[in-house]
Formats: sequence, structure tokens, C-alpha cells
Amino acid sequence: MQKQTGFIPVYYSSEDDKVYLQIEALDEPLLFQSSLPHGVGSNDIGLDRGQLGATRLVQFERYGNKLLLKQLNTEYRASADNPAERASIDEAFADSVIAGFTIEASDDDSVLIDYTSQLLSDIHGVAERLKGRQQGSFKADPQRSGVYLPRTKAFPLNTELEALVTFGGKGTGAYLRQVTPDADSVSVHMHHSFIALPDDGYEPREFHPFSGYWKHSWQDYSAPITEPLEQAYIRRHRLAKKDPSAPVSEAVEPIIYYLDPGIPKPVMSALRDGASWWDQAFAAAGYKNAFQVKVLPEGADPMDVRYNVINWVHRATRGWSYGSSVVDPRTGEIIKGHVTLGSLRVRQDYLIALGLTSPFTGDSEATEEQKEMALARIRQLSAHEVGHTLGIAHNFAASENGRESVMDYPHPKIEIKGNQLSLANAYDSGMGEWDNYVIAYGYQDFGETSDSAEALQTMVVEAREAGLKYKSDADARASRHGSSDGHMWDNGANPLAEYDHLLKVRDIALANMGLNTIPSGNSLSSLENALVPVYLLHRYQLEAVAKQVGGVHYFYENKGDLDKPMGVKLVPSETQVEAMMRLIDASSAEVLKMPERLLSLITPPTFAEAETREQFNGRLGRVFDPISAAESAAAFSLELLLHPERLNRLAYQHSRQTSIPGVDDLIRKIFSVHFYRQPEPSDNLVARLQMVALQSVMGSLQNDATSPEVKLAITAELMTLTEWLEDEDEVPGYRALEHYLDHYLETGDWQMDFKVKPLPPGSPI
Repeated sequence: MQKQTGFIPVYYSSEDDKVYLQIEALDEPLLFQSSLPHGVGSNDIGLDRGQLGATRLVQFERYGNKLLLKQLNTEYRASADNPAERASIDEAFADSVIAGFTIEASDDDSVLIDYTSQLLSDIHGVAERLKGRQQGSFKADPQRSGVYLPRTKAFPLNTELEALVTFGGKGTGAYLRQVTPDADSVSVHMHHSFIALPDDGYEPREFHPFSGYWKHSWQDYSAPITEPLEQAYIRRHRLAKKDPSAPVSEAVEPIIYYLDPGIPKPVMSALRDGASWWDQAFAAAGYKNAFQVKVLPEGADPMDVRYNVINWVHRATRGWSYGSSVVDPRTGEIIKGHVTLGSLRVRQDYLIALGLTSPFTGDSEATEEQKEMALARIRQLSAHEVGHTLGIAHNFAASENGRESVMDYPHPKIEIKGNQLSLANAYDSGMGEWDNYVIAYGYQDFGETSDSAEALQTMVVEAREAGLKYKSDADARASRHGSSDGHMWDNGANPLAEYDHLLKVRDIALANMGLNTIPSGNSLSSLENALVPVYLLHRYQLEAVAKQVGGVHYFYENKGDLDKPMGVKLVPSETQVEAMMRLIDASSAEVLKMPERLLSLITPPTFAEAETREQFNGRLGRVFDPISAAESAAAFSLELLLHPERLNRLAYQHSRQTSIPGVDDLIRKIFSVHFYRQPEPSDNLVARLQMVALQSVMGSLQNDATSPEVKLAITAELMTLTEWLEDEDEVPGYRALEHYLDHYLETGDWQMDFKVKPLPPGSPI
């Protein structure tokens, strides 16, 4: 056989395409990492090239003629010196045997196992993912799979194995048919890494909810009864100064990230620049050249655990980028950073830039400003995802401090100059104040004489005193949540003022949009692609506005962080009223009507063009439907405002502070804009938006999550609307609505229910 010596020696038999492992260390923990070097190419399916699987703490154990690969339970532990106490935890909580092998040969020092079946198995859960995404039923087929030798290697501290694994079955999903030549046969690559445990030189660092890091924790049943069971630390790379006492020192071993050599040249330098920004933060923490970015050496394997990598990943549609890591489950030490950047993101930003500026005037085809905006965005994206692989969580409140972190989701900052829009300051560059603070918290070398716990607490206090804000996913990702700050894809400290600004930007962009928006040779139907993100430019700022209604102010704080705890404060009533009106106005015909000049230009797609989900969903066949586009936008705004959790909070806040509007006030404002102040509906747009408003209100009323007192308030306002419609029954549409409402109030059966057309995808912009 072909033999490779290393951490776990590997033997390969070409006659029967089998790979054998020589296991020399039994009952000794090591790390096992699975990954997907070759993916499926669909953001919707979510099986990307380079995707990491689980990191497991495992050990090989012998039982007679069998060798079992057991995954150890790291969630429940006992740190006591007493062996019996530690054993009691091992016996109380289950481990998981993830593979079993028959021993092929053995001697006094080691055993030999045939690893082929495990290497060709579905360790990554591909079949389950395809089934879960309704793409079909599959299972791994060993006859159509094989060991991939170029990436099967053994090194002193890690052994890397790879195979082409084919999944056979019946591919029934559109996403799978889009990206495979034969949807019944899906061939990907699986990678297995066995990794030696890091030495004991790593020092875990305490987690604080204001630290800016993800939490790595476990339950310690040896903890004194006066102390919490949970032991919480941050995830971070190992980094130390050569001279901890020096204000500035080189690192004992720098953190190096490697760029995918397949990145195209115009993008390569942008990604290198963005990732390299992190060295600014390490320099501010007293390091010299501690963070470096290079191109992956020729012949190096990006799945090799020794390399932190930045991968440029292609998919059939645009989608998310990710920053993930191989993490030692015992300590939280990051062993490998692994960034996945979706290649179509840059095209989306370029499309948005063209739609905002309509630059193709006369013979001019210059789009340098627009291309620079797209490159500026992916510089920031590169820094953002690398930040995740350094252990850092999102900070969606950083934009309220003035774009002080790359860990926010940035919206392009567009300036108005006369009747034109400038993209020159669309995205920031370099590290922000929050980024410098987070790196100092996670990576500052305090030396042996410093009290690190006291120093870390001082950092937290100083960051708060500097006014830095911090809100992460749990409080920001869902717009229904109560936090009044921490918003995705927004700018500015005042969400209402920024919303007003974006509406002006949107008006200018729509007024200028037309033939100058698309380059020569493009079909007129392609105008719709540029129109979508411009028409919906305000959609994410609306989420920030919505969170002021029923919103609260609060920090992530521990007892002792502040002399006087901040606790929870309600958003002022005047702010809530203004936010309500902006959300309601955003559903009105005045805001959502499209320019007639533009509508006269957008033709149906040519016979050679496919209709895509990036376009509006209409009701007119292949003809562009501006009414349904407005319907989708109006429903989005009103559903934000009328989410049951928001209405429940609003009713509760009104009971505590009567200056805050009640639910009845809110529903009355919606009906005033769409009915009471509206003249007789003279066109389809007004009539459609009336139905959207009524349908949105009815949706909240019939939602099981809506509290009973809120349902009473909504029902009372529906009764008032019914009485008003009765006085307006000379209008045929109003007479019909009165009939449907009367029937509902009598029977509880809402017969005018209709399904609102969904918005085209927005995130990630």
C-alpha cells in the first residue's frame, strides 16, 4: 500500500480503493472535524464549498475485535481533582459513538482499521439537508464514490482525508435541478480531519455580555453551590506578545489568514485590504504585525486545519457570507478561521449603485464610482466575516455611534448633492472604536503580573463611558423584538431622521431612473432588476423605525458594571407616535406610486430572459405590475407595525404611561390614512392599499399570539370602520367591505382573506 506517516498514519490500497488508519493512541482525546470542500452551489440548499461541519472531541476505544470512535460529551463536566467526581459526570451523561470498525490487524503498539466506509458516508448530513429543503430523497452510494488522494495527507499534528461522495436518489426540487446536471445524482466532496489537541498553554478568557464576543460555555458540576454551574468564556485565537511588558511587541506567533487563490484580481486586493484592517486593531492593542493576510500557497489544501482561509464561493444565486471556526470544545480556543464569501454579493451592490445614479448618459459608459462602491462593500464584508472567525459577534448598534464597527450590517450611506446622489461615502473603511475595544478585550496580553479580570472589567466600564452601543443577534435580527436600538442595514443615531433622508434619496433615484439606468444593449425589461432595490430602498430603515413602537432602551449589563443600573426605559411617547405615522405613511399611495415615465419603459421580459425571484411578484402575467409591487411594500410596513408582540407591548406600555398611544389609537390612525381621509378610491392603487391595510389588521386580530385586550381594541375599531362604511355605501367597493365586516363580526369568519404578494429577497444587500 501507499503509506503516509503523520499524526495518524494513512495507508491506501489502489487495488480496491480503500484507506486504512493506523491508530496508535487508544483512549486519548483528539479533535475530529468534518467539512465539505466541494459543495452544491445553492444558497437556498445551504451546502457551500468549504462549509465546516461539527468540531468533535473524540477518542478511539477498543472493544474486543472492534474499534469504536466515540464523541465525548463536553457540555457537562467536573473540574474537581477527585477522579470519582469526574467519573460520576461521565456516567451521568451520554457520549455518542459515531463510527465502529473491525480491527484488520494489530500489534503491541497500534491497530489497523479500514476507514473507507466512514470516509464515504454522509458525515456532513447532506441527505438530511436535501430532504429538509424539499429537494428529494437521497443516500450515499459507495459504488459511485471514491477516495480523493490529492487531499488525503498526514502531517505531524493533523491527518486529512477526503473522498468524492455521490448521493443517489430522486431529485424533485427546483433548487437542486438548477445547480446539477442530473438532479438524481449529487456528487460532492467530504473531508475528514483528525487533529492533535492543542497544548495547555492557552488561557481561556472570561465572557462578559458587553465583551462583543460569542460565548463558549459548559456546565461544571464541581462548582461550589455559591457559584454558577455555567462556566462562560469567549472564543479566540491563541496570541501572546514576545515581550508582554513592552507597549508594542511582536507576537510569539502571528495570526495569518490566507486568501483563496481563485479570487479574481479586481476583488482579491479588496478582500486583502478589508481583512488586513484587523491589524489596525491589534496594533492599537500593542501588537506589531500580529495579524497578516497572504495568498494561500500553491498546493496547500484550504481544508487543512493549519490554515486560516478566506474562500470565494460561487452559487447560482446571491446569498449570505459566513465566518466560522474550528474551536477546541474544551476551552474555546480557535484553531482555524474559515471565511466563506459569496461571489455574487459584489454584483448586487453594483446593481444598487447603478439604480441609484443612472450613469449611462449619452455616450458615457463610465461606472468607476459604482464599481468602487461595490468594492468598498466587499472590503467591509471581508473584514466583517474575518471578525467572526476571531470570535467576535455582530454589533448592530455600532452604526448609531457613527459606523464604529465592521461587525454591523451596513447600509450604503448616500449623500444628496443638489438633484444628484453621491456614493463617495457609501461605506466606511478601517477599524472603528468598537472594533479596537473588542480586540483589546479578547487579545490584550496582560502579562503574568496583571489582574486580568480587573483589567477586563475596566475595559467594559470605559467602553460604556465612551458611549459605545452594543446589540447583537437576539435583540436585532427579528424586527418584532423590543430593543429600540441595534438594527440591521441602517445608519445614524436617529432612525426616524435617517428614514426621512432615505425617502428623499429614493425620490431622487426614482425620478432619474430610466434609459440612463441600463447600459446600451440591455433589454428594457432589465430596468425592473435595477428598480427593485431602489423602490425598496427604505425597507430596512423601516424596521429600525418599527422598533421604536412599543420599544424599550436597555444595555447588556451585569450587577456592578455601573454605579446606578440603567435597567429598562420606554421609548418616549412622541417618538412612538412619529414612528407609527411613518410606518403608516409608508403604506400609502403617495409613497408607493411609481413614476408614469418609468412604467412606460419597462417591457415584459424577452423570450430569452427568465423571470427570477429578484423581480416583483405580480398579478398581470408577464406584464410588469406596479400595483402588486406597492401591495407587497405596503404589507411589509404594516406587518412590521402590527406584529402581535409589538401590539402587546404597546397595550402594556399604554397601561403604564397613558401618553403612549394605545392599540385603538394605532388602528384608528391606519384607518384614517387609508379610509377616513381618503377620497373615493379612483384607481386600483388606492383600492388595493385599502385592502392591504384591512387585511394586515385582520391578520393581527386573528393571530393566536395577539393578547385578548389587544383583540378587543382592534375589534372595537373594526366596528367603527363598519359604521363609517355604512354611511359610504354608495361606493360599490365600500358596500362590499361592509358586508364582509358585518359577516365577520357576526360569525368570526373573515371571507375576504387574500394572500399578499411577497417582496423579492432583500438580505443580504
